[in-house]
Amino acid sequence: MSAWWRRLRIWGRKRRYVIRRDPRLNLAYRISVGVVGAMVLAGGIVAIPYPGPGWLIVFLGLGILASEFRWAHRLLQFARGKYDAWLEWMKRQHWSVQGAFGLGTCAVVLGSLWVLGVFGTLAGWVDYQAGWVESPIL
Repeated sequence: MSAWWRRLRIWGRKRRYVIRRDPRLNLAYRISVGVVGAMVLAGGIVAIPYPGPGWLIVFLGLGILASEFRWAHRLLQFARGKYDAWLEWMKRQHWSVQGAFGLGTCAVVLGSLWVLGVFGTLAGWVDYQAGWVESPIL
């Protein structure tokens, strides 16, 4: 670990100690961490089926919450263990099972994009008129 990172961590610990001594400031800090962590976690949950770092965002949100809440730390450890076990299980599966999972994920992504109206918006940009591209809820 580099010296500047070590100094930054020590500085952060000192500031957190000062915040913990004042009950009102500590409560405001914990509420802020809870709100930010919950927002990041919710964004990660929404992003899970889409290509990109959905699970990374989920673990980041849990990590933010775990910095202040013991329950979040336990949940983070549990979720990381289950995620790692699921990845190992998936690696051991036949290519057809892996492909079926990939097709299922693709169907979820395409279905949610259709419901959210993305296809209708794109069709409007290129002046394509078809009823099936329009969202059923919009």
